[in-house]
Amino acid sequence: MDWHPHATELAATVTPRGSQWRRPVTTTPRHLFIPRWWGTPAGARFGTWELHDGPADPGVWMSAAYSDHSLITRVGESHADHAAPDARPGGRPTSSATLPSLVVRMLRHAEIYDGADVLDVATGSGYSAALLAQRLGDDRVTSIDVDPYLVEAAAGRLESIGLRPDVLAVDATGPLPGTYDRIVSMVSVRPVPASWLAALRPGGRLVTVIANTSLIVTAAKADDGSAEGQIEWDRAMFMPTRSGGDYPPGARDLFDAVWDADGDEVTQGRYPVLNVSYNWELPAMLEVLCPGIEHHYEEDDDGRRTARMVHADGSWARATAQADGSPVIHQGGPRRLWDVLDEARAYWLQHGELPVRGAHVRVAPDGVIHLQRGRWKATIG
Repeated sequence: MDWHPHATELAATVTPRGSQWRRPVTTTPRHLFIPRWWGTPAGARFGTWELHDGPADPGVWMSAAYSDHSLITRVGESHADHAAPDARPGGRPTSSATLPSLVVRMLRHAEIYDGADVLDVATGSGYSAALLAQRLGDDRVTSIDVDPYLVEAAAGRLESIGLRPDVLAVDATGPLPGTYDRIVSMVSVRPVPASWLAALRPGGRLVTVIANTSLIVTAAKADDGSAEGQIEWDRAMFMPTRSGGDYPPGARDLFDAVWDADGDEVTQGRYPVLNVSYNWELPAMLEVLCPGIEHHYEEDDDGRRTARMVHADGSWARATAQADGSPVIHQGGPRRLWDVLDEARAYWLQHGELPVRGAHVRVAPDGVIHLQRGRWKATIG
């Protein structure tokens, strides 16, 4: 099938007229970077995946590859390239082909110019490296990923279309293989690895996302080795960095232990029960204030809403109410998680917004992130 009309339509969708990224999107065959991917079967519980084989169904392949959606290419340690046709893995995604509009937005935030040396963190499918190499030339682009297979596969797919940037198997949280004018990360971090500050040239620009938030950091390297910038008025979600084949177990097993438990403290809530995960700002604020909270929400046929929060330190909260009623809050463990949430909601109601978006950022040479907006301050280490 002729992929060029699909790429042209995608470029018109994800790049503004006159953008320097329109030609790279138009001339990059994204389908070659995503021959197979995982999807969630209709009606299946979230976390169950089925294989889609692009070459076996070219129509679906073109539609998926040139849509503005992320495609999951790796679940746990199971890469779609290596999967049996009837495989049904369960688990957390560990690599993907990021939706093209977000790739372009991250590259635009980097303010990339002709002649810049750019580090692309998290090679993944290789698509972002392809856009960079199309735009700047092979010798200006280095792409790294922790997974040797992803690096090998991406390098082969890049070479198949005549692109040969440096694509290396490197743990992004450790030493980096050079120095750069721009570092653009398609993976999220907390804190920023100190090696990134060391590898960024004076005046160079860093673009990344704080792990488990939608907060995009843009910062320029200062003379003292730190970087200063802001949290953009934009949003992105990326998988966090990993050092092994999979992410360590999270706090989700804790839900079972406290599902209907009586709290150490039982109170009447101030605000209605809500699905925190459906909101951009509150989860970001909570992750800054109390990193590592996991959320679960359900609503039954009678309109009864229940929201649960757990943390690996043993803290938990459960709020239950009818849609128009005040919730009953059960809380246990060393911290009162629902109180943290309600404090953030109170700030939101008082000020009309939360302070994280638009905050001034200083990334110290050791990678610790300092945020400030007005009198509000936070440190992310």
